[in-house]
Amino acid sequence: MRTTCYCLIYFLIFLCTGAYAQVGSQFPDLEGETLLNKQVFIPADTREKYTLLGMAYSKKSEEDLKTWFNPIYQKFIYKPKNPGLFYTEYDVNVYFVPMFTGVKKAAYGKVMKKMKSKTDPKLVPHIMFYKGELKKYKEALDFEKKDVPYFFVLDKKGKIVFATSGSYSENKLDEIEELLEE
Repeated sequence: MRTTCYCLIYFLIFLCTGAYAQVGSQFPDLEGETLLNKQVFIPADTREKYTLLGMAYSKKSEEDLKTWFNPIYQKFIYKPKNPGLFYTEYDVNVYFVPMFTGVKKAAYGKVMKKMKSKTDPKLVPHIMFYKGELKKYKEALDFEKKDVPYFFVLDKKGKIVFATSGSYSENKLDEIEELLEE
């Protein structure tokens, strides 16, 4: 009985720390290209302010990534002409990153061209394509499940201060917002 209890405790500790082991770590260097054909180096180019990254490396995870587009745009990017009393303006970099790795690298150009024509122009500067190896990011960022997107908030020095995964939820967005308001 005692052994079972200890095993359960170790499993729960592993489970809790494994999902968020990257929090507190430096974000690994990531080079990508926006839909405006601008090269971006994260975290080097984003150090002056907080950065919110959404990353996906499978077709299914890209669909879940898209569930975040409008809520994040409305909360962190959109600047109303006449802000209301309760409007909060955030000074944050935002990038949604579809990752083209392995055999999917061949589709990079075709998909980029298609997304340029189909993406809302307001989101175009915030879509950044990555083409390269995945192993470095899987290890550093605990990408356990390929079918879910991963979200990270980086501080001004490129350190990961928050991580979550999966499709959009109001609770997840609230956690991100609270962190950025501090």
